[in-house]
Amino acid sequence: MTAPTSEVTVPVSLGERSYDIHIGAGAIDRLGAGVRDLFPRGRALIVTDETVARLHLARAEASLDAAGVKHQAIVVAPGEGSKSFPVLERVMDRLLDARIERRDAVVALGGGVIGDLAGFAAAIAKRGVDFVQVPTTLLSQVDSSVGGKTGINTPHGKNLVGAFHQPRLVLADIALLETLPRRELLAGYAEVVKYGLLGDADFFDWLEVHGPALVAGDRAARIEAVRRSVAAKAAIVARDERETGDRALLNLGHTFGHALEAATGFGPRLLHGEGVAIGMRLAFDLSVQLGLCPGQDAVRARRHMAAVGLPTAPGDIEGATALAAELAPQALIHHMAQDKKVKDGKLTFILARRIGEAFITQDVAIEAVEQVLRAA
Repeated sequence: MTAPTSEVTVPVSLGERSYDIHIGAGAIDRLGAGVRDLFPRGRALIVTDETVARLHLARAEASLDAAGVKHQAIVVAPGEGSKSFPVLERVMDRLLDARIERRDAVVALGGGVIGDLAGFAAAIAKRGVDFVQVPTTLLSQVDSSVGGKTGINTPHGKNLVGAFHQPRLVLADIALLETLPRRELLAGYAEVVKYGLLGDADFFDWLEVHGPALVAGDRAARIEAVRRSVAAKAAIVARDERETGDRALLNLGHTFGHALEAATGFGPRLLHGEGVAIGMRLAFDLSVQLGLCPGQDAVRARRHMAAVGLPTAPGDIEGATALAAELAPQALIHHMAQDKKVKDGKLTFILARRIGEAFITQDVAIEAVEQVLRAA
């Protein structure tokens, strides 16, 4: 297969809420023209964090200036801590002070935290204003910027307050990934692997060959991986926008992963993608234990993630020894019970029959989950 080397476009087909995802090096420079074309009034509020502002805000603002789009910006602290009610209130106050209207745009310039926060602010401001996603991490480019999930965290769990609110445009500039620390890039790569494991065995085969080059910086490999990932997600979202069916497949690894994130305090010890990587390994192990999946498929999944440098076990988490009580099976199962995917008191798991064939189930005994966690 020949990977694309220039910009590609992936449509998300949702009727009147349809939009395009533009993928390529330099896509951020299309921000001004994109906002001007979609919002003729020509006003925007950029929401970003301190790290991204230092690296990319000036370029985004230059693009808006060149297109004649008036703009302001609000800069918040980086990290999951900004997905909170106090920071949401700050963003809302700035949005209202800027007199952003339904004919204007909120621009989410950053990773998944910024996309979730800015998107949720846009969803609830004046009963809904439009927003544009400019994802700056691999994780946000292949996952959180697409599909309209927005929200914030609470002490009860991750993303428990939120709304479905689709963007009007997504600009995934793969050149921006070159400013990412390796650990952040690998966390995003876990979500790329997810698409192969849940529904596209050929893509997983491709990643086994090209994944190391992608991680090392190959732009063509990155464009191809982002394209295939968002095309897979777009197809699922088009079938199930509000996660009443197939869209839950995108949560492969997330039931375990979110519990691990909660156990580590949603902090820097464990990035979201790292939690998903460990969670996918555990989901495949659980599938094997239940007699649903060949053992060699679980081995392949684990080996590939480990080979590129991703954690694959709770013991790989920084400071795991000191967190032994928090990472104990019963503690993790407690966190799983708080997950928003719980239905009628039953845990929802995404399991696999093989690489490329995942399915949704609530028919899993807690004893089996505990056994897998003890063996991990």
